[in-house]
Amino acid sequence: MSPSLPLDGLQVIAIEQAVAAPFCTSRLADAGARVVKVERPEGDFARGYDDVAAGQSSYFVWLNRGKESIVLDLTTPVGKAELETLIAGADVLVQNLKVGALARLGFAPEGLHARYPRLIACSINGYGETGPMAERKAYDLLIQAESGLASLTGGPEAPSRVGISIVDIATGATAHAAILEALIGRGIHGRGADIRISMFDVMADWLAVPLLHEEAGRSPRRLGLAHPSITPYGVFTCSDGAQLLISIQSDREWRGFAAGFLGNSALAMDDRFATNVARVRGRAETNTLVSEAFARVDSREATRMLQDADIAFANLNDMAGLLAHPCLRRITVDTPGGPVSIPAPAPIVAGTERCYGPVPALGSMRSDVA
Repeated sequence: MSPSLPLDGLQVIAIEQAVAAPFCTSRLADAGARVVKVERPEGDFARGYDDVAAGQSSYFVWLNRGKESIVLDLTTPVGKAELETLIAGADVLVQNLKVGALARLGFAPEGLHARYPRLIACSINGYGETGPMAERKAYDLLIQAESGLASLTGGPEAPSRVGISIVDIATGATAHAAILEALIGRGIHGRGADIRISMFDVMADWLAVPLLHEEAGRSPRRLGLAHPSITPYGVFTCSDGAQLLISIQSDREWRGFAAGFLGNSALAMDDRFATNVARVRGRAETNTLVSEAFARVDSREATRMLQDADIAFANLNDMAGLLAHPCLRRITVDTPGGPVSIPAPAPIVAGTERCYGPVPALGSMRSDVA
């Protein structure tokens, strides 16, 4: 008999599409919850994003393992009645329809909370449910631009998109944490919760540090693969052309780096470099000094010297580098198109080994749903 999972027995209804809500519910499914994904007759539009995962969408395969799918036309009385039945037997409802859409169908979260006091409802939206932008459509890149995140990303020449759906993922992770908090709370006081999460709020929270810099009159600048507040922290090129990224997080590390890599312990006491504030103030001079040291050694020697000096560093990899990386853990999930190998979820619970459910075909739900 397989060991029980933390959320075994939990019933989750997911009226979801795209990335943010499916990210949240995929983590609930990983932990043992039964997640029933409610799809339109044409299915979650993320099913059509690409076809690189055994002929299916990489996004959909990644974020919908372990779920069941039911097709409901919520514009019809039959569809609404079936949804009501599903919600009546659920512990958690997650939805990311346009603001007000669920209410117009007769399922406003506050009404559901009144009918089902133990229900935990989590609604994900773009810009909040009130205010001047509540009705505006919101997708990942749009929020990256609107929140100012794109202005901090890329090199000096132009803003850039973060290379993954960072807003959606951050929002899904925030929703997951909020739902788990609500489940703990329900276990204490017996009441459910009505949770509202906006993608814009999530990014604004994550952008607290650059925002505080802006308010202090120190507008953040795009620095590419460098850090706005720490130097040296960036990419340097070795004599063989290989690029290594180093991070000096403290003045103690700088002293070790000066002696062990730069070969000049006096730099630890030099007023131009002795503190991080001084190094940042003289960023160009600091980086020139470090660049010249890297240019004198090949990557193998640089790696040895950095390890001996106990300095944090990394290779500048691409996706091919990740694919071959010795630290990459993977799982295999069954899909309608065949098995697909994807990166393993990060949490490892000692003494247990999790199995991950299949990716559902459209409308493939078990017949014994409550």
